[in-house]
Amino acid sequence: MLLREVVEHAIEKLASAGIQNPQVDVELLVGHVLKLSRGQVQSALIADARIDDENLKNLNDLFGRRYAREPLQHLTGVAYFRQLALEVGPGVFIPRPETESVVQLAIDALLADSSSEPIAVDLGTGSGAIALAMHTEVAKAKVFAVEKSPEAFGYTANNFAKYPGAELRLGDLADSFNDLEGSVSVVVSNPPYIPAAMVPIDPEVHLFDPALALYGGADGLDVIRIVSVTAKRLLREGGTLVIEHADSQSAQVSELLLADGWRQVKAHKDLTDRYRSVSAIK
Repeated sequence: MLLREVVEHAIEKLASAGIQNPQVDVELLVGHVLKLSRGQVQSALIADARIDDENLKNLNDLFGRRYAREPLQHLTGVAYFRQLALEVGPGVFIPRPETESVVQLAIDALLADSSSEPIAVDLGTGSGAIALAMHTEVAKAKVFAVEKSPEAFGYTANNFAKYPGAELRLGDLADSFNDLEGSVSVVVSNPPYIPAAMVPIDPEVHLFDPALALYGGADGLDVIRIVSVTAKRLLREGGTLVIEHADSQSAQVSELLLADGWRQVKAHKDLTDRYRSVSAIK
């Protein structure tokens, strides 16, 4: 059977399920099964390449799962974040493109730090995306991270092993890193911040992302309040806190941090011009 025919049918099927970029998803799934880059898949389509029965069966299985709105990253087992290829799957939060802007704030603060080995801490690291971005992009930094979920931790540990040198701990961000108190230059967190009653529309999120990584209590700010307290305990004087939040929460988070005694509280926009993070100085 011609691969082109398989791809055309799959694109129509995924589009009918409401998937926004069905061609991208189909080509990436074909590449995953055939072990080809997306460019190589497109070349194979132009060349009228054929597909054998075994690979066709595997592909149709993946197309069916994607049609049911299982995340693409669960099907391929990989999420790309900045320069990283992270192992992901059921039980771990899939890192989002908008978080790349958040981690840039933390990286900039580390690069501007005058110490020879500034310490950075990622509270609630999930897949390890933020921590490992800091670790791989700021050579002088010593990076620590904590994750609470045992289900996520296996993926996280594998990612830390793939990019060795940062330190990962299993635990609650509320009482972690007592040994680092007052010595940290940068604390960053992408905590759960969705209000409990506001279930996300996308099935990929509300059916497959872990609830522990999504919901932050009645107003969505419960974990952010804890992050503020923990960061105050960990940071040295003049250290930087960076927190991601929902695009509707900028004023609330800023007010919360000011009430907690943080200085130079500043809201930041992401690449889509939405306020998605706040930074502050201890």
